[in-house]
Amino acid sequence: MPADTAPKLHALPTRAAPRQPFPFSAIVGQEAMKQAMLLTAIDPAIGGVLVFGDRGTGKSTAVRALAALLPEIEAVEGCPVNSPRLELCPDWAQVTQTQIIRKPTPVVDLPLGVTEDRVVGALDIERALTRGEKAFEPGLLARANRGYLYIDEVNLLEDHIVDLLLDVAQSGENVVEREGLSIRHPARFVLVGSGNPEEGDLRPQLLDRFGLSVEVTSPGDVETRVEVILRRDAYDTAYEAFMPDWQAADAALRERILAARAALPALKTPATVLHDCASLCIALGSDGLRGELTLLRAARAQAAFEGAASVSRAHLKAVAAMALSHRLRRDPLDEAGSGARVARMLDDVLP
Repeated sequence: MPADTAPKLHALPTRAAPRQPFPFSAIVGQEAMKQAMLLTAIDPAIGGVLVFGDRGTGKSTAVRALAALLPEIEAVEGCPVNSPRLELCPDWAQVTQTQIIRKPTPVVDLPLGVTEDRVVGALDIERALTRGEKAFEPGLLARANRGYLYIDEVNLLEDHIVDLLLDVAQSGENVVEREGLSIRHPARFVLVGSGNPEEGDLRPQLLDRFGLSVEVTSPGDVETRVEVILRRDAYDTAYEAFMPDWQAADAALRERILAARAALPALKTPATVLHDCASLCIALGSDGLRGELTLLRAARAQAAFEGAASVSRAHLKAVAAMALSHRLRRDPLDEAGSGARVARMLDDVLP
């Protein structure tokens, strides 16, 4: 073959590495939202975060950033529910691999309009048709175990999905009974919901399941808005130069989360703090005892994050609004928001 007619080889273009989410530490303002998410990272038993506010205020960005910030978990390789040990893997998964790997903490999106089968899992149709076997195909709840389940526009979620999530959140277990299958698997996750209050209220039963609730608003000053624009523009147009410093800040924050988790069991809780919790909740008229328990857990996580040896009244005050504001009964004679009511009561009950 003549040299000029020989086929020419071209190098395949290299695929660029996928971009990491916008760094958590680089989010401007929205301190209450970031604080609430950090507290649930320290103690997932607090019960999740509800973020309500205007569009374009960083709600979804914060959740995506949280995924990159969270410490990794140890799980059995190939286990669909992220079990930390082989004996905890469900039988239906038929996991034989004993290797323990480190993987990112799962953060799973639950989209609007999702079907029940996609959430809880269903019969593996392909396996049933090709092999004639009944096998379970795990859903989103299996993937979210030991991690976070994120619902954008949570107030628009269909009622039957809400009921399903309530059941699983209460028991920590997903139970599927259909097509001759009887499946159980752990489903313990932190529920994170976001939404716009102009698009509808959240059902009270689901609202009460969120441990913390915060409201976010658009920045009202020019300097803050300019800083938001600068950082986002740098992320979009100068990614390689923008990320290193903020990734280092995220790494330092991750170490603080791990240190707080380790310190949490030894943290002291004085009897006066328990008295303050009960007094505040009685004064606010919050229903049930979930308010006190959540307030105490959040205050303990806050104290651990600050490196304190014991919980103080200052820690209670720092988390009271986010732990209690969504548990108050509506007062038609009080035009102040629930957060303002909590702040006002704090001054009266815990001066």
